[in-house]
Amino acid sequence: MRDVAQGLAISGSLKAANSAFVKARVAGELQGLTVREGDFVKAGQVMARIESSEYSLRVRQASEQAESARAQVNVAQRQYDNNKALVDQGFISKTALDTSLANLDAVKATYRAALAGTEVAAKSVEDTVLKSPIAGQVSQRLAQPGERVGIDTKIVEVVDLSRLELEASLSAQDSMDVRVGQSAELQIEGSRRAIMAKVVRINPSAQAGSRSVLVYLSIDNAGGDALPLRQGLFAQGTLGTAHTPQLAVPVSAVRTDKPQAYAQVIESGVVVHKPLELGLRGMAGSEPVVAVKGLKEGALVIRGDVGALREGTRVSFTAMTQMAPASDPAVTRPAP
Repeated sequence: MRDVAQGLAISGSLKAANSAFVKARVAGELQGLTVREGDFVKAGQVMARIESSEYSLRVRQASEQAESARAQVNVAQRQYDNNKALVDQGFISKTALDTSLANLDAVKATYRAALAGTEVAAKSVEDTVLKSPIAGQVSQRLAQPGERVGIDTKIVEVVDLSRLELEASLSAQDSMDVRVGQSAELQIEGSRRAIMAKVVRINPSAQAGSRSVLVYLSIDNAGGDALPLRQGLFAQGTLGTAHTPQLAVPVSAVRTDKPQAYAQVIESGVVVHKPLELGLRGMAGSEPVVAVKGLKEGALVIRGDVGALREGTRVSFTAMTQMAPASDPAVTRPAP
């Protein structure tokens, strides 16, 4: 009897739920880039700079243009005030006043445009400082110090591994049974320890061509005793698990080289081929198993990696001697 986890088989690669590329917002020579792959960075940390002397000169140029425009406003304002006084005294016509007013409005607009140009130039100077938008680790360094980069050139990629996601592709039929909040038990590549994940999002659109539906499972990787999970690792497991006790054998122990599936069982020291009626498949720990009928609990079943044995072959269990260090006596253990 095994505690079999039943559900939908899923697989896919892990990726960080939050990641960001730090890009150059202005063109220029890259300076001060010292972080490398694996380095930890904080949100707002300065990671590199773009050579800013050209942009500082543009700020000066825009400031001087704004000062010139402000002087023109003062001249136009005095001219308007003088013409208004003359109109009030009846020395000039109102048309001349209207002309001076239009001239004043034009130079004021020019002054406001010059101020905006100064702000744009100052923003360019700020953009020469490259900061990390999120806290995390550097996963890629895509440029080198001294290299001239253009606008929107990717400099580094930062990933936040505290929350990972598995993107699983399910058939249209299987996706009908998936709901947000369902849990899944996953096995991560390179680890025998199972981890839990939860469905957080379901794509509302099917993929063109395959008609598959993408389901996103969240994995909390922030705990102190968490596995050292990394972006890009392969994961597989069972979604929407329901644990039920089943009389089951490993899937590899079921042979299908006869019209009916069977298992190689040892009875009274002889190999017997027992026909099987297969049931639901699932996972027992990290091992895929299948529920069966036709066997008794506790039957001695030969695993699939032994290979095919002719029915009636006699089997005996012998002691196996394990070699021990010279300082220790040999340890004798029964054969599996």
